[in-house]
Amino acid sequence: MKKQKNKYSHLTAIERVFLSSPAQFLLDKNLLIGNILDFGCGFGNDVKLLQKKGYDITAYDPYYFPQYPQGKFDTIICFYVLNVLFPEEQANVLMEVSSLLKPGGKAYFAVRRDIKKEGFREHYIHKKPTYQCIVKLPFKSIKAHEYCEIYEYSHYNNQRHSSNNCIFCNPYKHLTLLCESATTYAIFDGYPLSKGHVLVIPKRHVSNYFELPLKEQSACWLMVNKIQEMLNKEFAPDGFNVGMNVNKHAGQNVMHASIHIIPRYQGDAAGVKSGMRCVIPKGKY
Repeated sequence: MKKQKNKYSHLTAIERVFLSSPAQFLLDKNLLIGNILDFGCGFGNDVKLLQKKGYDITAYDPYYFPQYPQGKFDTIICFYVLNVLFPEEQANVLMEVSSLLKPGGKAYFAVRRDIKKEGFREHYIHKKPTYQCIVKLPFKSIKAHEYCEIYEYSHYNNQRHSSNNCIFCNPYKHLTLLCESATTYAIFDGYPLSKGHVLVIPKRHVSNYFELPLKEQSACWLMVNKIQEMLNKEFAPDGFNVGMNVNKHAGQNVMHASIHIIPRYQGDAAGVKSGMRCVIPKGKY
């Protein structure tokens, strides 16, 4: 089957001489705080208009403003981006926004609610196939009407998600959250085996990874790929061990599924062999 491409998503950007309605709403509510990033800003209309009002705001768009933002931001806005992306592309945007957000910061996603038909359509001006879909996010909705909904996002470990005592359902605030998607998050291990040891954790409270729905398993591995890129850039390890513990006899201590990503460095193992085959000492079976 030929894979569909979504190479014209940038054509949905619109030129305006006034603030978008989500930007105006956040401005009126005094929610545009500190240094701000407009992620997927299109032509950058909101950025230019807010800069004129004295706001410290950076533009980023893979097509129109391709220089990737540096550092972390107090506030990130992402308006009408997710509706024109495939699911995997949507997840990537959520992960990137979460990784660019400062601890304690807020991100705001605006999505369209007036889409009647999902899929490709010919753009009425450019005559190219552009994609659109309905998007619902598992974050706090702060405004909704027939045309638009605005969601407020903060890092997973800045909230309490359940009344149980599971530390993966309610991760500690002091731990560094690397990135997050709708169903999964990644955090530095509190007791790292090596520099850069990360846990990728599904949000669903399931102890056995194999009991997760396939869609959520896929989301975990999509995040593993993203974390591997981040760790290569930050720590430049010589290799990785990636795996999971399922049930107590396999060493699982927290009864909530997780995937370990353990960077390896030359000389960090005492023996010659240090891979997955050496988890069980030779001769045990």
